[in-house]
Amino acid sequence: MSPARTPRYTVPGLGVDEGRKVIDLLTLRLHALNDLALTLKHIHWNVVGPHFIAVHEMLDPQTAAVRDMADAAAERISALGGEPQGTPGVLVKERTWDDYSVGRADAIAHLGALDLVYTGIIEDHRAAVEKAGAIDPVTEDLLIEHLRGLEQFQWFVRAHLESSSGTLSNAGADTEKEAAAAASPRRTPAKKTALPAPARTPAKKTAAKKTAKKATANKRTTR
Repeated sequence: MSPARTPRYTVPGLGVDEGRKVIDLLTLRLHALNDLALTLKHIHWNVVGPHFIAVHEMLDPQTAAVRDMADAAAERISALGGEPQGTPGVLVKERTWDDYSVGRADAIAHLGALDLVYTGIIEDHRAAVEKAGAIDPVTEDLLIEHLRGLEQFQWFVRAHLESSSGTLSNAGADTEKEAAAAASPRRTPAKKTALPAPARTPAKKTAAKKTAKKATANKRTTR
């Protein structure tokens, strides 16, 4: 990401160079939050399977909250004298990660991949908190507030992936597709039920029937 231009002014108590550094931090956080909001909606539209409605409805409040976080980050950039960039082209150009890689899939598979998405954004937010704390405690506080929400949302996601022993089904996965495959429920194909064999008439009974038919026929012809 190219550094932001030095603002002509910034908030009282900070120099313009310090303001620019904070704007740089917040710009990438803004991109990450906008990207996350779009990813959550993508998952919301593409979940299928037995857990569809639970996951589908869980993601909308998360999307709304993440959009509010993005709005707060953008407004802080403006307050610092910067220019928040919210267009898709700038996001794609300046982000340091790839698009979410899972399409239509089982709801739990999507949550396995989404867990990795949350891990990435939380780790980067925490790194930004450390850097902002040395310059601007207000921005530090803003990012910490974001983390409270993001970590809670990841907890909601992980609750679907956790076993009773406390193990995550996607543990050890390095990519979204690997995490989705590891988390996806293994469904046993339904066994084909064999049709009952047709009943066979014992040979003796068949022979007796044939003899009876012949006798009846003889009676009719000799009447």
